[in-house]
Amino acid sequence: MGAFTNKVDFAVLVVVNKANPNGDPLNGNRPREDYDGYGEISDVCIKRKIRNRLQDMGERIFVQSADRSDDGAKSLRERAENNPEIKKAQKEKDSEQYASVACKTWIDVRAFGQVFAFSNGKSRKNKSDQEESESVSIGVRGPVTIRTAESVSPIDISTVQITKSVNGDNSEKKSSDTMGSKNRVEFGLYVIRGSINHQLAEKTGFSDEDAEKIKQALITLFENDCSSARPEGSMEVKYVYWWKHNCEMGQYSSAKVQRTLNIKLKDDVKSPRSFEDYVISTNDLDGLVPEIYEGI
Repeated sequence: MGAFTNKVDFAVLVVVNKANPNGDPLNGNRPREDYDGYGEISDVCIKRKIRNRLQDMGERIFVQSADRSDDGAKSLRERAENNPEIKKAQKEKDSEQYASVACKTWIDVRAFGQVFAFSNGKSRKNKSDQEESESVSIGVRGPVTIRTAESVSPIDISTVQITKSVNGDNSEKKSSDTMGSKNRVEFGLYVIRGSINHQLAEKTGFSDEDAEKIKQALITLFENDCSSARPEGSMEVKYVYWWKHNCEMGQYSSAKVQRTLNIKLKDDVKSPRSFEDYVISTNDLDGLVPEIYEGI
């Protein structure tokens, strides 16, 4: 596997139409929003979708969803200890080798990093078994960082009342309908911003090939992601902006690069209802022009 050559910054424009992009479990699963009414999608949610896409692309993923487990492991600890090299490094208490093998094995570990913090296993009969079940506490810092996505304009959240017909037992008598509700964003244009750090990429073995896979995952972010909260077609990647610097540390800071992407409402639009209500442009920095990819 090759090396990662130069720093990368990226931005993804995401359109939401009558969907819940990221519900808040502490607020009745309403779409996340800040105190000013702007919508948010957590970095954890975005990384989950990237992991799913990478897994669809045939990559090995450490942090898998329970319904997407492709190796039979029922926990992260079990997935780690099923790897003979990791089990050997754990037994020898070689933290560097443990982290190295994990990065080599799973793309999400070498991309996002991972904290391997597994408690002691249950007591075993013999001493050797007890040694193999000792606790693990190892941290890996990943080069790919992603900020919480924010909507360009304040969002309108609607609550739709629904009825659920459920018959939960074997009784011939039908149970009564249950009232409920679903929350959704009527329309929102969100921006995902992220960066890939060269120094950390060197430490985890993250390569230019891995960066291309991350890019493809972003372009196809909502493939195989539909649900009742996000019906097919209600979440769409419009464009991915990909800034590849000409040096390892980057020509400019990530903050300065991200500010070159300008998204403004058209003068005659007060309440946006479509992507076309915005004007998108970039104030390109000297020597750094983004590659622009249309979402799929």
